Amino acid sequence: MSILMDILLGLWENSGLGQFGLNWATLGTLAMILLSFVFMYLAIVKGFEPLLLLPIAFGMFLSNLPAGLPEDMIFHAEFWNEPQSAEWFWKVLHDGGLLDKLYLGVKLQIYPCLIFLGIGTMTDFGPLIANPKSFLLGAAAQGGIFFTFVAAGLLGMTAAECGSIAIIGGADGPTSIYVSSKLLEGANSKLNTGTIALAAYTYMALVPVIQPFWMKLLTTKKERAIKMPQLRQPSKTEKIIFPVVVTLVVALIIPSAASLVGMLMFGNLLKESGACDRLVDTAQNALMNIVTIFLGISVGATTTASNVCNWDFIKVMGLGVVAFSLGTISGLLLAKLMNLITGGKVNPLIGSAGVSAVPMAARISQKVGAQTDPTNFLLMHAMGPNVAGVIGSAVAAGVLLSVVK
Repeated sequence: MSILMDILLGLWENSGLGQFGLNWATLGTLAMILLSFVFMYLAIVKGFEPLLLLPIAFGMFLSNLPAGLPEDMIFHAEFWNEPQSAEWFWKVLHDGGLLDKLYLGVKLQIYPCLIFLGIGTMTDFGPLIANPKSFLLGAAAQGGIFFTFVAAGLLGMTAAECGSIAIIGGADGPTSIYVSSKLLEGANSKLNTGTIALAAYTYMALVPVIQPFWMKLLTTKKERAIKMPQLRQPSKTEKIIFPVVVTLVVALIIPSAASLVGMLMFGNLLKESGACDRLVDTAQNALMNIVTIFLGISVGATTTASNVCNWDFIKVMGLGVVAFSLGTISGLLLAKLMNLITGGKVNPLIGSAGVSAVPMAARISQKVGAQTDPTNFLLMHAMGPNVAGVIGSAVAAGVLLSVVK
């Protein structure tokens, strides 16, 4: 009997329940598990960015479950606060759990670049080529990033924290992960890539809620009803030259943005060449889906109670909505100015599509315009600034990395 009791006692002490005491840390862990359930609900029932929000939510759920011994843990948050070296790398591989090993793809900036490769194969830059002025709207919408960078600095945050929060204004999840993983590395900050990614994808999912408010507030009914002429169809030669030229220009001017922009344009070149259908199919589907799963679940694992249940995370969420709103406002205001200069030929609604949420932001421009005039078709005009915003957010990321690092 005593042997049986010893066995049962050993099983209890080594179980997760045996480590689960009633204290503030436990309450925080329970709160995070409940929050993961909320995100699962939003992803499955409400359809809020389910392809990433559901993996993030389940990663959050896994990393907050109580574990027994340290070697039983699926994710070790303490590993990622240590200086990164060859010894640290082998420690992660040898002693880390499953999500620790998957998270290396985030810390080494592999996943975001592969996501951009997939995005490139799915993006049509034709509307941007047909209307190069859209570049200006895509650039203007990045204003929210730099305004928020300054605002966060005024709140006493470090330069690395300012850059990591500000990039949320680009409404681009992979770019936010790429920048924060670089800036927060060894920065001794309470923020981490997981909290930045959670905020970024939250606001990407809320594009249909946040943007229409500013679009209707800053434009008149007459402006929203403006009809724009049909765009020309760029030639295949133009579409092939475009990614090569953009990569060359960005790499020469802002080398720190070359990884993101280069992979984006490489994917687009594969698509437009018409000679690599198998590679395009793999990048669009299998590769994109695999990387999305690994990225989401590993980033979600970093959202432990200690990283989220604090004022710093509240600041991230607050400044994140400011950054995204300012990006929308900046694009709208420049589009209004362009409309004034051209004598009423530019519908200001397309300016809000300059953020990088493709193609959601362009669809919102079309929807709001159609509410004023059901015969108004703005989607293709809005896609120009929208795809320009993808390039713009990557360039803005490069600027932040150049300034802060």
